Amino acid sequence: ARGEQSGVALEVPGRVPRSRRGARTAASAAGPPVPVVYRHSPSTLPDAVRLLIDILQGAGLAGAAGIRPFLPALVAGALASADIGVDYDGTPFSFLEAPGWLLALLLAVIAVVVAERRGVPEAPLDSTLSGLGIGLGALLFAATLADHFDLWWPGLLGGGLCAALAGAATRSLIVRTRARLDPEARAALPVYVEGTAIVLAALAVLVAPVSLLALGFFAFLLRGGRRRES
Repeated sequence: ARGEQSGVALEVPGRVPRSRRGARTAASAAGPPVPVVYRHSPSTLPDAVRLLIDILQGAGLAGAAGIRPFLPALVAGALASADIGVDYDGTPFSFLEAPGWLLALLLAVIAVVVAERRGVPEAPLDSTLSGLGIGLGALLFAATLADHFDLWWPGLLGGGLCAALAGAATRSLIVRTRARLDPEARAALPVYVEGTAIVLAALAVLVAPVSLLALGFFAFLLRGGRRRES
């Protein structure tokens, strides 16, 4: 997953054309291996630009996880497993694209839907999802940095902060919106929230600058909500 050195020499036994194999003696067959140079395609992006893109991708994924934790992590893992935009393979976070992890996320989504339909109190459920969102946001940001750089631990801090910002802004908006909705519309509100999280996660990977706009919007929502409360 990380950028690799070009021109790495690998010692492998040379292959002999089929027409000449019969003419080789046992001594020549035991000769030294032929050095073959294996070259990776050089990166087309400077390190500073690559780092900026990774930061924006990680921030957007963390923000999406702050809205709702499981589906953004599922989207990120699915894209990473297909090497679309991100790739966690070869990093300490390769489990984020493992089939077992993706299945666990899907089951978690189903469990949340069942809990909401059975009337689990909103406050404890929202608090639980918020905490999980911060944790997953931290992992996603760090994993995105680890895709190209060895120094990934700042992503844990940045991801937690981005997820906390998005979660606080989303909860503030939901609380104000629920008060104005009828019961039927209120029941459909989680669907819109999940959809927003999915879209942001996909855009963060595919169109990284969108993440900056999203974080600015979260800050605007949170500030506006606190002004109304005061």
